[in-house]
Amino acid sequence: MTVTAKNVLCYVPNKIGYVRVITLILSCFLMKNHPIWTSAVYGISCLLDALDGTMARKYSQTSRFGSVLDMVTDRSTTNALICFLCLIYPKLTPLFQVLIALDLSSHYMHMYASLSCGEESHKTIEKDQWLLHLYYSSRTVLFIICFFNELFYFGVYLSGFPQLPHIKVPFHSEPVHFGSLIAVFCLPGYVFKQIANIVQLNRASVLLARLDARDATQRLRCTDSKQE
Repeated sequence: MTVTAKNVLCYVPNKIGYVRVITLILSCFLMKNHPIWTSAVYGISCLLDALDGTMARKYSQTSRFGSVLDMVTDRSTTNALICFLCLIYPKLTPLFQVLIALDLSSHYMHMYASLSCGEESHKTIEKDQWLLHLYYSSRTVLFIICFFNELFYFGVYLSGFPQLPHIKVPFHSEPVHFGSLIAVFCLPGYVFKQIANIVQLNRASVLLARLDARDATQRLRCTDSKQE
């Protein structure tokens, strides 16, 4: 049996990825005025993100296209939300811009470096990189950290709608917006994710520099041998 490109594009996990693209587009149009509907659509996207990998393993339908589609959709979904946060909290726009740049650059360089080194997956991490190894080697850890990261941003998003419920908490005189409570609860996982982004950016930079150094050494040796 010959597997065609059309077959790969129609893999079950890739179809799930296409649905996530639709939920991304819907959430962009809903974010401004419909936080409840946005919560539902965003929640569906997160659940599907957890499902596509399971389906890929179940049906033996892992693919390079699916891996890239998953990462691109993840990054697009997260950064579309951060872009909207710039509108809600204009004073924090420089911080949000830095976070977007870190998110995109670290993931792009990480995947590019992994492919350049001949690794089959960007999730293949050497054990001496203990933080990244923990993050990528355990599906449970990966899911929890990514979930907390997304939920943190979403809590910050919901906090921008004062009409949403406020909750009384111990040792606090005034009710606290439930979006703020979500953000505080998810803060440790969010901080871990940002540290992981910095670490993987550094790792990718070193890997690419090593490849460049190897190629430069080979060119110099070729030049020296020709001169001899």
